[in-house]
Amino acid sequence: MTDAPLDVLRNVFGFDAFRTLQGEIVDHLLAGGDAVVLMPTGGGKSLCYQLPALCRQGVGIVVSPLIALMRDQVEALRQFGVRAAALNSALAPREAEEVERAILAGAMDLVYVSPERALRPDFLELVSQTEVAILAIDEAHCVSQWGHDFRPEYRQLAALAARFPNVPRVALTATADGPTRRDIVDGLALTDARVFAAGFDRPNIQYRVQVKRDPKAQLKAFLGNGHTGQAGIVYCQSRAKVEGIAAWLHDLGYKALPYHAGLDAEIRMRNQDRFLKEDGVVIVATIAFGMGIDKPDVRFVAHLDLPKSVEAYYQETGRAGRDGLPATAWMTYGMADAVTQRRFISQSESPDSQKRVENQKLDALLGYCETTRCRRQVLLEYFSEAPPEPCGNCDTCLEPIESFDGTEAAQKALSCVYRTGQRFGAAHLIDILRGAESDRITSLGHDQLSTYGIGEEFARTEWRSIFRQLTAMGFLVVDVEGHGGLRLGPDCRPILTGQQNVELRRDPARKRASRKSTKKTEFTLEAPADEALFEALRSHRLTLAQAQGVPPYVIFHDSTLLEMALSRPGDRESFADLSGVGASKLTRYAESFLGVIAAHSA
Repeated sequence: MTDAPLDVLRNVFGFDAFRTLQGEIVDHLLAGGDAVVLMPTGGGKSLCYQLPALCRQGVGIVVSPLIALMRDQVEALRQFGVRAAALNSALAPREAEEVERAILAGAMDLVYVSPERALRPDFLELVSQTEVAILAIDEAHCVSQWGHDFRPEYRQLAALAARFPNVPRVALTATADGPTRRDIVDGLALTDARVFAAGFDRPNIQYRVQVKRDPKAQLKAFLGNGHTGQAGIVYCQSRAKVEGIAAWLHDLGYKALPYHAGLDAEIRMRNQDRFLKEDGVVIVATIAFGMGIDKPDVRFVAHLDLPKSVEAYYQETGRAGRDGLPATAWMTYGMADAVTQRRFISQSESPDSQKRVENQKLDALLGYCETTRCRRQVLLEYFSEAPPEPCGNCDTCLEPIESFDGTEAAQKALSCVYRTGQRFGAAHLIDILRGAESDRITSLGHDQLSTYGIGEEFARTEWRSIFRQLTAMGFLVVDVEGHGGLRLGPDCRPILTGQQNVELRRDPARKRASRKSTKKTEFTLEAPADEALFEALRSHRLTLAQAQGVPPYVIFHDSTLLEMALSRPGDRESFADLSGVGASKLTRYAESFLGVIAAHSA
């Protein structure tokens, strides 16, 4: 195709206007420039390379890290009438040959390949025999050792610049702090590329963090308060925990499925397909699941364990609400999570320089968990973005956290750590501070310490919060090489001497689980008739998707169905005005969806 970009946008993809920075990026690439694109998940990154591939002569080559991601992208493009295919190890030899013949014949608009295949001599020779419109490197953070999904083979992709010197290249990612951005530019030989940063704010996501008390009960309460019947992801640290939580949720009546690298490949694929193609499936997974998952109607992402960095947290929570409709990122967090992550870092084979960076990244995440400020502001500041006013849509905005001068409490805690030899855990230290009577305290002589019984003004749960916060701030350090005892941090002396004050948060009191909301729709439709039509449209979409063997969202996103339910188009012309309805989808789906609308409008 050589049409004007806005014509392709409207006629193929069904959108009337570009979103933030999309138009500038497309124009830059069409003019032959290289680009690095930093755009939040759901912000429309894919269109930034798909549209130039359709407007320029030749085939667009897209490097993508996962077969599942390629498959989703290809199917979505085919629904729009775009000639797209993937070349990967899942294809039978005959299918691969058909794709290769189509490339040589100029009958392919976009081809998705893995980084390994993109560098194979036979593939390079193949595409050298035809015209290449654009080279796109998706999930470009994989090039960086500081990133959360490092893939060493990504670094070799810089060789494409020499092989195709006159072809515009674009690297795209949803998450990249300063070091990762520099690695993308250097590692992919994009030093002359223009960097487009669209911002990291996802205003439709509500961020919530709870102090970990009874994680299963807390998860049950969270899901029961408005998330019953919704699609979501629950992240756990270990494979055993994934399977246990999935089985437990299944027993509670949820369509919950496990996903981790230790499962048989066929089971993993089957569970992922169900998540993509059925409504209301909950995937319980390790971080092995999710990179590049395009399912737009994920209404929640829950973390039962702490991720390893703000980048990882942002990437994983970003899988919620890709359609722009309301979604929730919920996490439980406790000091044991921080200890586990510190131990992972300490026991890794990474060089000391990388361990220091990883510990700094973990410190930033702990600060996010313990903040009393707007969580969205803290996230955006981490990515060097000027934060807006408090968002009014996170837990600390909706339920402000009370803080207090914790200097005296901190002094008592730090003194207790020092006087016990810096080798005991928080539970024993709390017993000493509260003056508990136990054989262990007596046998160790800890009832004779000056700190014995000086902390009775705080309940045990309050002391746990104080020790957790002091650890998150770095004033206490967990001995991950030993038995997990607490040691004084390097910066604690000014507190002990009274030269520095400490502000601490009061953890919110426990609340009873709310039973008032178990609705299945992801947003509020005020009129019952509109909600009934929306559910009928979803049911019809699911029937069509099952008949084609594709995920429902590649036919239409929920946001398009919502627009249908509210505007109730009565003919093809008004149906064509809906967002996401291009020429191909108008031809394929207008009559059947108009029939559903008519049946509910009689």
